[in-house]
Amino acid sequence: MTNPAAQHKAVGIWLLCVAFLIALMVVVGGLTRLTGSGLSITQWKPVTGVVPPMSEQSWQDEFSLYQRIPQYRLENRGMSLGEFKAIYWWEWTHRFLGRFIGFAFLLPFLWFAWRGAIGRKDIPRMVLLFVLGGLQGAVGWWMVASGLEARVSVSQYRLAAHLGVAIILLGAMIWVALEYLRGTSARKQPAGMAFALVGLVYVQMLLGALVAGLHAGLIYNTWPSMDGRVFPEGAFFSQPWWINFFENAGLAQFDHRIGAYLVALLVAAIWIVGHGASGWKRNVQHLLFALTAFQITLGILTLLHQAPITLSALHQITAAALFCAAVWYAFETRFSLRSTPGPSRR
Repeated sequence: MTNPAAQHKAVGIWLLCVAFLIALMVVVGGLTRLTGSGLSITQWKPVTGVVPPMSEQSWQDEFSLYQRIPQYRLENRGMSLGEFKAIYWWEWTHRFLGRFIGFAFLLPFLWFAWRGAIGRKDIPRMVLLFVLGGLQGAVGWWMVASGLEARVSVSQYRLAAHLGVAIILLGAMIWVALEYLRGTSARKQPAGMAFALVGLVYVQMLLGALVAGLHAGLIYNTWPSMDGRVFPEGAFFSQPWWINFFENAGLAQFDHRIGAYLVALLVAAIWIVGHGASGWKRNVQHLLFALTAFQITLGILTLLHQAPITLSALHQITAAALFCAAVWYAFETRFSLRSTPGPSRR
């Protein structure tokens, strides 16, 4: 493969495939949390942990480790080995997918770099993406560790951090993929609203992680009011006052609601102001509008039905899709004048 355009396309498709795997891992991570499976594996074994229990004794050993943590003693006492296996496989799949993503990035990267499909100036950026992926694994264990000693679930702060690193990695992967697939213009265009949308959707997803970590979707299950109120009762009960934004379930849900309204307003503004856009840029505007409307509808239904697993998972999937679309729109806005496909820094 010596054609530069074909090489760029191959690299871009590979990066999009890795981005898809990262999005899939975000979804599996959400399902792992929703099924209460995240603390079922109580040790971090980056290498040997890829092999699941292979004998009945190995399963008993893993179950014994789980029986020592507060979640089992306070919430799941009396759980059978079969029930433990069900939650174990969710967490094992989540961790296995993380390892698989590492190989899915590293091996093609080495091959593309050897063939010259990735320019020398882009190699440090690719290495940074790989390191960020490794950091994500470390943050994941840091999150799990918060629920092994004194809590029955992980810290909402660490849950948000874990999701936050994953979303940054997802966005960076998509951006670099688009550079290889779409190319960049020599002259960059203003893209303030587009980048503001990326940041706002990112913050909204972190607020969603706080809602999940605090189980805030199980309270105030009415809309548009919060059990007949505009503002949740006792929102600033704890001191200092600012801690309530992170530890008060009612306020966390209120913030997530407000975040959704702000995202909707910004997407509507982008869609209206950008009515003169054409091509891919206008197509992505339509996509943003449709995803936002669908996501808000899902959010309301999830709330009204007290966060059932199916609706909650679909809500998380759509959030990831909306973030990807926002990154895509920012790219299209930033580089609205096209040059030859491929990164400009060669």
